[in-house]
Amino acid sequence: MALVLAGGTGSRLRPLTDTSAKQLIPVANRPIIDYVLDDLRNAGVTEVVVIVGSETQADISAAVGDGSQWGLNVQYVYQDKPLGLAHCIKLAKSALRGGAFVMYLGDNMVKNGITKFADQFRSGSADALVLFSKVPNACEFGVGDFSESGRLIRVVEKPENPPSDMALTGVYFFSDKVFEAVDNIEPSHRNELEVTDAIQWLLDSGADVEHANITGWWKDTGKPEDVLEANRLILSGITTSIHADSYVDSTSRVIGEVRLEADVVVENSVLRGPVVIGSGCRIVNSTVGPFTSIGSNCEIRSTEISYSVVMSASRVLGVLERVDWSLIGREALIERAEGRPKGLNLIVGDRSYVGFP
Repeated sequence: MALVLAGGTGSRLRPLTDTSAKQLIPVANRPIIDYVLDDLRNAGVTEVVVIVGSETQADISAAVGDGSQWGLNVQYVYQDKPLGLAHCIKLAKSALRGGAFVMYLGDNMVKNGITKFADQFRSGSADALVLFSKVPNACEFGVGDFSESGRLIRVVEKPENPPSDMALTGVYFFSDKVFEAVDNIEPSHRNELEVTDAIQWLLDSGADVEHANITGWWKDTGKPEDVLEANRLILSGITTSIHADSYVDSTSRVIGEVRLEADVVVENSVLRGPVVIGSGCRIVNSTVGPFTSIGSNCEIRSTEISYSVVMSASRVLGVLERVDWSLIGREALIERAEGRPKGLNLIVGDRSYVGFP
């Protein structure tokens, strides 16, 4: 079984998360949570419990449904307040039937997936298998402290002076021993039950806690720059695919790996891959890419845009400066107003309007 956490408010991604759950922000034109559910299915999981909160319940349940599109059986558990990752485990105990499970944060992405770790956990007898990844900014994460022999001896939540550069990722495998752990820890100074405290309780009580390092990249997409980097990394692996119902005129150029969905019209433009463009888009007199995702039913006209995510039904019109490293929400309108041009770096919420002088 799996426990997917999708109840966070996404405060670091506002204003985008004022109108949609952070787990539904698209990366390469797919919601982040889709990659999580793909990964769980590929790892042999068939039953998933999803934690939702007041700000995410409607959107997540509408997007994921009963999980049948992934071949999964999905049920939901409601968390009234964000009281910590370990609190989610307490809430989900009954739905998880008190057995072993993998916990996966719904805004995390792992390039090479978790299948080999799932196989390792299933074939062994450990009470926990926790995954680490090397990071440059360890003070922003839960961090592992290791003995000279490489054994995990301690985990510390967001330490000022990290004992290592190995951060806990958003993927944890637990036996039923973890339910005892979460019942025996106290809320932190943030008034949350921390999963790091639960892991530390397991370590202190003599439980068998194994660890492994993720190879390839891992992304916690909690901030705009992380979403854009995840988009870049996913797009790096695409191959060219142009739908038969799309049209690229003779004055346009397609360079590198480009994926066009149905009913895309490209006129007098350059697509510089890797690029993904959703169905129903119009790209006119523009340069798009590299490393750019354009959602469905968007219009890009007389604009140069790169290293960006543009969500569905948005328009970027007549912007002479390059729009670069930008995250643009759904149904946004960005156009040039009269006046002197200025440089652009945008985090634009859903249904927003931006007019430049």
